[in-house]
Amino acid sequence: MKKVITLFAALVLMSGLSTLKAQQQATATATGSATIVTPISISNNGDMDFGNIAVSSATAGTVALSTAAVRTPNGGVTLPAATGNVKAASFKVTGVGSSAYSITLPKTDYIISNGSNNMTINAFTSDPSGNGVLDGSGSQIINVGATLNVKAGQATGLYTSSTGFVVSVNYN
Repeated sequence: MKKVITLFAALVLMSGLSTLKAQQQATATATGSATIVTPISISNNGDMDFGNIAVSSATAGTVALSTAAVRTPNGGVTLPAATGNVKAASFKVTGVGSSAYSITLPKTDYIISNGSNNMTINAFTSDPSGNGVLDGSGSQIINVGATLNVKAGQATGLYTSSTGFVVSVNYN
């Protein structure tokens, strides 16, 4: 009888050890998923135009163009009564509705020319500034202003560039 009890105790003990070993290891599972979203895009909705500008022969100046197409002259620059076609640049951004995105403006000078003379545009600003949020249907307009740098005695003529300046957007 003592052998049976000892054998029974040994079996119970071994059973407990195997249960203990089984409890030392655990597993879990996870699933993977991905959501493909509409890529964010930006398109030109209107070019920038500083309009008509007059400059002193002796003093350089600047014209700051706001995102609302308001011009502010400085230095030897004046703005004639015949304003020309003044407008800020405009871009349409589209993507996933209600998504936040960042706006990157040019950081270097953009050069416009009349063929033989140059002017630089820099200090770009945007509205919205830095970041935007697409509306519920997935679009928003960005207006871009900048500063035109005019040399003293800048030659007359239409100054343009065929390359354009780059504004980029990216989802946050």
